[in-house]
Amino acid sequence: MLPATSPLEPASGPCPGVIFALSQPLRRYDRIVTQVNSIVEPVEKPAVFFPRHVPVVEPTNEERIRDAALATFAARGIAATSYRMVAEAAGVSIGLVQHYFKSKAALVAAVDEHVLDVVGLTMESEPLPGGPDDALMEAGNRMTTLIAENAIVLEYAGRSLVEGDAIGAVIFDGLLGISAAQRDHFSQQQLTREDLDPQWAALNPLILRIGAIILRPHIERYLGESFTTPEQLQRWDTAVTNLIREGHLRRNPPPPHDTNGTS
Repeated sequence: MLPATSPLEPASGPCPGVIFALSQPLRRYDRIVTQVNSIVEPVEKPAVFFPRHVPVVEPTNEERIRDAALATFAARGIAATSYRMVAEAAGVSIGLVQHYFKSKAALVAAVDEHVLDVVGLTMESEPLPGGPDDALMEAGNRMTTLIAENAIVLEYAGRSLVEGDAIGAVIFDGLLGISAAQRDHFSQQQLTREDLDPQWAALNPLILRIGAIILRPHIERYLGESFTTPEQLQRWDTAVTNLIREGHLRRNPPPPHDTNGTS
């Protein structure tokens, strides 16, 4: 875009002796500026300097069938789910389901393996922080993330826990192990109450977390909205964290140990 005034015009204004000599060129210059500016659009910098399109990876037929089975098992239960139901949910033929999964047991095993991968990846991504508040908050964040991003996985896990399926026992034992490790971590730092029952100190946090998953339909009926909204998950996590903190930890824990030999 051209400047609005002539570069020939002095900053302090033209001298009287040259006004007439410059008046005609200035008028022509102004007309040119007006014409050019009316047809030249300003060039704006792009918001992204290296635009790129990440290709969307479509799930394979085997993964589509597995995910359809997961959703159907979660809604109906394993015993009530047929090959036909899975095929319809996946949008494939029964023959294709049987091609990848020769038996229903093989299909269940694939679903269970996927569920354990999802739960383990979220809950055991890395060790919990050392401080009690940070550790409690991180444990809660991992559970709420798991629910928010993998609701069907949790529905399937909840049904498996209630119906006594083998995968339910594996999930329970794994989550109980995480809870017990957190209890031991706090105990080693002398942060837990002296009258704390060690077995229930591991079980109660697990019950508070898993109980909400199992009772989700009734909880949502009470709340009047979905349990998995960001607001409700945050409220639930805060309430559970406060219960664990007040019930398990000392109000006035001893000062941290000084590695130099003083406390």
